[in-house]
Amino acid sequence: MDVSRGVIERLVENEVDTVFGVPGTQTLPLNEAIETRDDIRFVMARHETAVTHQAWGYAETSGRPAATVVVPGPGDMNAMNGLKNAFNDCTPLLHLAVETEPEIRGGDGIHETPPDTYDTVVKTNVLVERPESTAVVLEEAIATAETPPKGPVRVGIPKNFLTMDVPLATPATYSRESVVGVADADVTAAAEVLAAAEQPVIVAGGGVRAAAASDELRRIADRLGAPAVTTYKGKGVLPDGPDGYVAGTLAGSAAPELLACLADADAALAVGTDFDAVATRDWSVDVPDSLVHVTLEPDDLGTGYEPTVGIVADATVALSALETALDDRAVAAGDDAVERASAVRQATSDRVAELRTSSPPLPSVSALEAVREAVPREAIVTVDAGGFRVWGLTVFEAAGPRSYVNPGSWATMGTGLPSGIGAQFANPDDDVVVLTGDGGLMMCVHELHTAVAEDVPLTVVVFVNEDYAIISDDADRNYGLEAGEYGWPDAPIDFVALAESLGLRAERAATPAEIQSRLAAAIDADEPVVLAVPTDPHEPQASDWMRDYSNN
Repeated sequence: MDVSRGVIERLVENEVDTVFGVPGTQTLPLNEAIETRDDIRFVMARHETAVTHQAWGYAETSGRPAATVVVPGPGDMNAMNGLKNAFNDCTPLLHLAVETEPEIRGGDGIHETPPDTYDTVVKTNVLVERPESTAVVLEEAIATAETPPKGPVRVGIPKNFLTMDVPLATPATYSRESVVGVADADVTAAAEVLAAAEQPVIVAGGGVRAAAASDELRRIADRLGAPAVTTYKGKGVLPDGPDGYVAGTLAGSAAPELLACLADADAALAVGTDFDAVATRDWSVDVPDSLVHVTLEPDDLGTGYEPTVGIVADATVALSALETALDDRAVAAGDDAVERASAVRQATSDRVAELRTSSPPLPSVSALEAVREAVPREAIVTVDAGGFRVWGLTVFEAAGPRSYVNPGSWATMGTGLPSGIGAQFANPDDDVVVLTGDGGLMMCVHELHTAVAEDVPLTVVVFVNEDYAIISDDADRNYGLEAGEYGWPDAPIDFVALAESLGLRAERAATPAEIQSRLAAAIDADEPVVLAVPTDPHEPQASDWMRDYSNN
């Protein structure tokens, strides 16, 4: 069989129905193979950096991997940013890289880079060494990407292999299981620690989403009487908002009351989190000494915090076993988990009350809360990195485990729009809303044209403060540079005109009322729309405000 057709057949057999990429002469055999089928599509981006972010957004909102395809060298290196982002977030995707021909390798052929260049940004990096083995290598790679802890896998296929007609070896069936079951002794020990706690707390990470364990987590929270604190990647695994178990998100904008909820607890159940340095502020956040830590990665145990009981297991399996163990035990905690969570949320709300205003330019708090009012709860929201995101982790309510997408510890800017495009392809019947800053959007602004060309009916909200405000604030506060050092008010960008020039409908909204009415209309439109919202470049940064609020 023609190798390129064998590659696409293998994708389809594994229910991969979308390939994001930028075509090049090296990839054309694969593109041709895609065009001969109606069960897989090729989405053409405008830059390779966006390609892997699109696949990341697709997988984050669906749980299913997409594929990416790029040319060697520059294409691959541009895509590395998104591969690393997906790797840190344990997001499955299959990255097809067309490699330099074996006989040319080492001779500085066009776009040539050593294949091992990419080893550290993916879960596994494999190279097809013989054309006959292509389908087998690809099948194993897809299984690896989908095996928890999931992640991106890069498959290098030499350019000259793609056009060969050779007998392809038939792949075996590869298991997607990693850690199976959970040790009874560990579950028993964990149940004893948690049942004895009078004020337990839960720390929930992205592993809960990956394992589809939200229902199990909610039942455990109810059984223990424990409020939940989510990480960056855990936001949404239980819905934010009134009458819920979520006290808030462990971020730079976390209120002292949220940190106290953790520090004052007498036991914690951490599940699906690696306690990374970003969420824990370099492990300076206090966590109870009595700690049950559930993770799929053995190396996570003891990173920053020493667990009383460490459990290496899938979140669903571990939580289900823990629920059974708790059924046989009296639990010391009361049934005030919702009240404890509500008290923290109220304290957080009180801290930002002064930042709620209707006078333009709006603080991020006002703009984000107005957006939340207009966006349907069932919509998918993809969020770029930037100052507004830090505020959003605290004041923007996430409604479900795959309804809120934001980068984790990699924290790369320029993800919001491409991940929204990926999310819309994965969820064609759902509303998708992108939240981005003007700095982040300018790092991927070319993908507005992709949205038009591919007829992607998402809504892009861009918060415009004409500044890399977090950087300018730090430069002014700590380095003696001028306020607004890295702003561009003298070279403003008209995002309405820019979007319209690319074929999008676009509007401005300067007040909360305008945001709500115009955003609601944009979401109802069956076309891509940009809504530009001016925000205050001089607003306080979230971490500073929440820390120093009592002194304001």
